[in-house]
Amino acid sequence: MRKSLPDLSAYAQTGIRLNLRVTPKAAQNRIVVEEGLLRVYVTQAPDSGKANRAVLKLLAQAIGIAPSCLTLIRGETDRNKVVGVNMG
Repeated sequence: MRKSLPDLSAYAQTGIRLNLRVTPKAAQNRIVVEEGLLRVYVTQAPDSGKANRAVLKLLAQAIGIAPSCLTLIRGETDRNKVVGVNMG
């Protein structure tokens, strides 16, 4: 699965905030970079935070960091989300 993800390793810096547009219940997990916005598609349904956890896991794989280094700052129940990177 890693091969199909874009290289987002430039975001592996503490303090970075990523603006995401999330689509749950997608056909496949993927990330698309469009005009400075990251579109994240996950197969999980937005039930009890499952889609949010899937988004953080997929994003962490694309960046090359542990999912625990990512924090959902805003948008827990919204398609538009802000995720923070904390490497320390």
